Amino acid sequence: MRRASAILGSIVFLVVAPGVVAGYIPWMISRWHFEPPFFGVSGLRVIGGLLVAAGLPILLDSFGRFALQGLGTPAPIMPTKHLVVTGFFRYVRNPMYIAVDSLILGQGFLFANRGVLEYGLVVAAAFFTFVLLYEEPTLRKTFGPEYDEYRAHVRRWLPRLTPWQPPK
Repeated sequence: MRRASAILGSIVFLVVAPGVVAGYIPWMISRWHFEPPFFGVSGLRVIGGLLVAAGLPILLDSFGRFALQGLGTPAPIMPTKHLVVTGFFRYVRNPMYIAVDSLILGQGFLFANRGVLEYGLVVAAAFFTFVLLYEEPTLRKTFGPEYDEYRAHVRRWLPRLTPWQPPK
């Protein structure tokens, strides 16, 4: 039953948190209306589309891993029972936050909307603060040496070029 509730909880949290933060709020700001490209450079729209295209599968994969491998959700009220260090987590410790901001900033470039880009920067700052003040201390307390080992090999925001393999 734990796995079923983790899957359901992750789906609900996906809709409520990233769905609102990376979908509804950028839509409220831009109405997904295309403005003339920034600086007249259409290539910035392509970058925006690539950021959205890259962010969505990373976000979905990471949510799935939390439910299926971690037996929990990304929501602090129903955290994982196991530290998740597979998939994109082998490259960077915070792929979900990076993916959400990629979705937001991608929309900013795609629709050429300065307000969405500014919002994306505010979200990035909020994620950074949350990770430093709450998430990392909580993970260290919950998973101890396992998290310390992971932290020593996988960076917080800048992905590794090669995937980290946890000791067996």
